[in-house]
Amino acid sequence: MSIRDHFRDKRRVVIKIGSSSLVHRETGKLNLPKIEILTREVSDIRNQGRDVVVVSSGAISVGRAALGIGTLHSLKEKQACAAVGQVRLMMIYQKFFAEYGQTTAQILLTKQTMLDEESRTNARNTFEQLFSLGVIPIVNENDTVETYDIRFGDNDRLSAIVTALINADLLILLSDIDGLYSDDPKVNPDAGFISEVEFLDERMKSMAKATAGSAYGTGGMATKLAAAEIASAAGADMVIANAEDFRMIHRVLEGEDLGTVFHAHPHEYQLMDFLERI
Repeated sequence: MSIRDHFRDKRRVVIKIGSSSLVHRETGKLNLPKIEILTREVSDIRNQGRDVVVVSSGAISVGRAALGIGTLHSLKEKQACAAVGQVRLMMIYQKFFAEYGQTTAQILLTKQTMLDEESRTNARNTFEQLFSLGVIPIVNENDTVETYDIRFGDNDRLSAIVTALINADLLILLSDIDGLYSDDPKVNPDAGFISEVEFLDERMKSMAKATAGSAYGTGGMATKLAAAEIASAAGADMVIANAEDFRMIHRVLEGEDLGTVFHAHPHEYQLMDFLERI
């Protein structure tokens, strides 16, 4: 039996959506038809009785578009855009999810929250209470108060930290690429696609590219492999798949051969160890 066949049995799923997957590339404004499909897919996962968390980027890019700012020149500009954009993003999510009978909650996390044991426990308890109430948590980094020296820096790793925090058994990273390749397929047509990674070794890590593929994103393949390392250690399988069509989410959960799957290899570890490396 393939590892993907077990995805039908996953009971707690984290889905990470990158900024470039939520906005129109030309304008940076929200792509409403895509978000409508996303909320329908996630709502159906919840209707199946599974717990589901959405880790959503997009606040800064939405704020930039709303304020008419092109290039961000300072941290305070970025934080102002995040403050404006997060409200708009949540308003849209709330509207679409409500149409499918779902209740959502906003959780804004900081690295400092995760480093502090009491705050980390409180965050875990909040998630558990929301799950018991049938609520879909929508998570983002709190960019309005974070600083460059104490921050997650990208939502790939944040989603993996959330996966570990709540003991999820599957993390799905949706990106602008089909999965892991032996080289960057945008510049090397001979790059080979890797469907399954049983062990994430140094050779695999060397295939990663640290650059993001979009002006609206902050992560690259390197951050996704870092996320895979955290999720695997926490006991969760992880999939990197293309976010071009969000309808593929249910296909992943049905076990179709989509994206790159990374096997879980749970072991004794401390979440703090990963946090201190970020």
